[in-house]
Amino acid sequence: MERTLRSYLLPSILYALLLEAMLAAAILYWPDFEDNIEAYGDILPFESVRKMVESISDTGVSAYVNLQHFYKACNVLGTAAAVFFAVGAVAGEANRGTLELWLSRPISRTRMLLERYFAGAIAMALPIFLTSATIPWLLEQVGEEMSLSGLMLSSAHESLFLLVLYSLAFCISTVSSRPMPIALGLLFVTIFEFSIYLVMEWTHYSWFRLADLDDFQTILRTGGLDASTCGPLAIASASLLGLSLFLFHRRVP
Repeated sequence: MERTLRSYLLPSILYALLLEAMLAAAILYWPDFEDNIEAYGDILPFESVRKMVESISDTGVSAYVNLQHFYKACNVLGTAAAVFFAVGAVAGEANRGTLELWLSRPISRTRMLLERYFAGAIAMALPIFLTSATIPWLLEQVGEEMSLSGLMLSSAHESLFLLVLYSLAFCISTVSSRPMPIALGLLFVTIFEFSIYLVMEWTHYSWFRLADLDDFQTILRTGGLDASTCGPLAIASASLLGLSLFLFHRRVP
């Protein structure tokens, strides 16, 4: 497991640094955004985006941070990270011609696959928690504050959301030998889903409705996760992991 984690270390660090850079830039820009919030609301083209700006105007810095960090940065970069960390788990070994050598190791297929799954999942989720933990300190620099406990709960919700996509990409990887088409296909679908979220007539068909501004604002307001959303997300990930194990045990190198 330790060796597997090390293989994800560098890309996970780069992912965390990108998240932190975007977060710091957004928070340091908050005073200027707050001063011009009404002007932004007038020029934005999509009604769904205008509603987000109205929410920031009504709620303040918490909605701004949730929008910039969780909905925008984590959803966009996290989606790419989830796919990137998952597609090479098995398909990458097959593509490099090392799958047979990997399977010859004196450990069970179940253990091998679970090590890959959890190493990638940790590499995807941990940067979200670490960067979210810096938000209270960053907000102090602009005279604002947010609850660390609420931010950790929001990080958990975001991680569960991304874990479903990660689990789907991981499952496809167990039966494929070409990681690049998997990555491009899933990223294309994800971009499409993100784009239709902005269209009022189609927004309800976007899976990003499961991790949008309203969800994170509700977490801060109630101080807890929504079991009706997080429960099905966890079940979906567990089911995809179970299917991955089944398919991997049937795979012939």
